[in-house]
Amino acid sequence: MERSPALVGYYTIIRKEFVNMTRIWTQTLLPPVITMSLYFAIFGTFIGSQVAPIQGQSYIQFIVPGLVMMAIITSAYMHTVFSFFFAKFMRTIEEILVSPMPTWAVIAGFVTGGVMRATIVGILVIAVSLFFTRIPVFNIGVVLGAALITALLFAFIGLINGVFAKTFDAVQIVPTFVLTPLTYLGGVFYSIDQLPEFFRMLSLFNPILYMVNAFRYGFLGVSDVSMTLAFSVMGGLLLVSFCVTLFLFIRGVGVKS
Repeated sequence: MERSPALVGYYTIIRKEFVNMTRIWTQTLLPPVITMSLYFAIFGTFIGSQVAPIQGQSYIQFIVPGLVMMAIITSAYMHTVFSFFFAKFMRTIEEILVSPMPTWAVIAGFVTGGVMRATIVGILVIAVSLFFTRIPVFNIGVVLGAALITALLFAFIGLINGVFAKTFDAVQIVPTFVLTPLTYLGGVFYSIDQLPEFFRMLSLFNPILYMVNAFRYGFLGVSDVSMTLAFSVMGGLLLVSFCVTLFLFIRGVGVKS
């Protein structure tokens, strides 16, 4: 049976994304693993041994899910933003656009690449964490759901930034001034219950807080927010990011102009 151009194109893009990712694995897969290993060693083992348990969990157990989620967020975002920007820079995106592939297949190809990289990095970081502590799994469905939604969300966000980016400096604006502050203030290293009332309320406006807590709940069964609220926030943001990405591609913003 002859496959449709959409499926052929989609498969071609994700194959290219996977080959590119594994070809330069020392730049795409190794750095986050080394970085998180240092976090586990310094914050988890050395400093964590001096910190009282949080919500009944040792400090290193408490921060591991947040650090894994940090790696997933960064990997999904960086993959799509750089992949799409380079496609524009090298003008290979024009070849994709003149092909008979529908818009959704193009978007899905790049986003799937980001999710693949985030998944591999997440698994590697979890594997490394086992050298430092034992991580139970309270609800595997919540773990997988939170990881998938978050990876999809930030793959879309990276694609949106890639659409607007015109220089290499523009690619780094979001991770430097948005993702890094929100991640560090998203409950990775602490419970917001430890914060004063004002800052605890302020933290509830940080979307990464809900992703970190959902992922942590899946492993440890503890969370600062309800799972219903967490998945509602994540699902809503994913829907918005998908609609924005689709709109930009249909209009040809940053692509056809």
